[in-house]
Amino acid sequence: MYREIMEALKQWQSKPGRKPLLLTGVRQCGKTYIVEKYGRENFESFLCVNFEAADNISGIFDYDFDVKRILSELEIRYKTKIIPGKTLLFFDEIQECPPAITSLKYFCENMRELHLICAGSLLGVALKREQISFPVGKVNRLQLYPMSFKEFIIASGRQDLIDIFRDWPKDRVIPPLYSVPMENLLKEYYIVGGMPEAVKTWISTHDTDEVEGVQREILNDYADDFSKHAPVSEIPKIRWIWDSVPVQLAKENNKFVFSHVKEGKRSAELEDALQWLKDAGLIIRTELVSNPELPLSGSADKTAFKVYLADIGLLRAKSNVSAMTILEESDNYIRYKGAFAENYVLNELRAKGKEPYFWRSGNVAEVDFVFEFSGEIVPVEVKSADNTQAKSYRQFCKKYEPRLGFKLSRKNIAENLCEKTPTISLPLYLGWNIDHYMT
Repeated sequence: MYREIMEALKQWQSKPGRKPLLLTGVRQCGKTYIVEKYGRENFESFLCVNFEAADNISGIFDYDFDVKRILSELEIRYKTKIIPGKTLLFFDEIQECPPAITSLKYFCENMRELHLICAGSLLGVALKREQISFPVGKVNRLQLYPMSFKEFIIASGRQDLIDIFRDWPKDRVIPPLYSVPMENLLKEYYIVGGMPEAVKTWISTHDTDEVEGVQREILNDYADDFSKHAPVSEIPKIRWIWDSVPVQLAKENNKFVFSHVKEGKRSAELEDALQWLKDAGLIIRTELVSNPELPLSGSADKTAFKVYLADIGLLRAKSNVSAMTILEESDNYIRYKGAFAENYVLNELRAKGKEPYFWRSGNVAEVDFVFEFSGEIVPVEVKSADNTQAKSYRQFCKKYEPRLGFKLSRKNIAENLCEKTPTISLPLYLGWNIDHYMT
């Protein structure tokens, strides 16, 4: 299946100052598959060293960090030659071997010509747990997310729709010829999400029960990770928070509230558990900016935040909203409908390299997302229906006069003025192409 990160890997491969590449991402989002496919298609040879599967392989890294010795022993162990410039060496699940993480510094300093990629699903957790000395400044980084809606469309055999919309003008109404299939695909994406195994199952079977089975297995695997990798004292708290996310996200005021996780529990007791889920890549925090200034990170309130899941399909499964409810657009899930739309847009923005925050003034005015782009602050309002009236968005535009803003909803494409701010209304299904309308 097509993944956009392949282009980023090609850029890394040809980069003059290339360093070892660290590929991170939530477990089961496709890291191993991507690297293996890329290695076999773009190099004369490919060697994968899986630290989770290989017994005692860490012994090669325990002695010292002489990279020539390490490569020589790997060649003997795997009966293959490792040739800089021709071989892609892949350290998979590198968090299982802390000395291998430290060795990246020496590969960077002493064998820059070798193409070395490392991947780790729970690397953020392992670095804190093992207090590993991370080679700061000695690695390049890439983040792999679950499949975006654009990638899902292509996997569904509708590359033509991507081609049609790539340069779609903002003043041309989208006819049913294109809007209907896109709306149907978005419903499917809400059900399936972007975990590659779930997408592959959907493409081959179009059976929602089969997809649900895959999603339940993934969720069960994540729960097993809690037991295997989290501190024993934190495991119950992690489970409480993990189960709380869909419920809190569906609230009208969906700011995350620690006291809603478990009665009688306070933030001081639960903060470490929340951080563990974030380090594992399972949840995403967006923080409040009540007075947006550049950089947004400098004006963010880290004590007020919302929590989303890394994948819309897993959110749907975890919320126990049936596929039929989404396909039939039942009003019985009106609260979750808004939560799904927000989570979907957040995931799409992050896939485009944006770091979203949210804005709130007092207890009533709120804009779902704000992010930085070319030295500007861009507001984004999300609606799950075709009603795009948004007093909070208007208030934001009046107060801060941003150069451009967006409303994503079920409404057709259009451009209007909100106060003095040109505002582009985009159908939710065009969130993947938001950059096109910012240039």
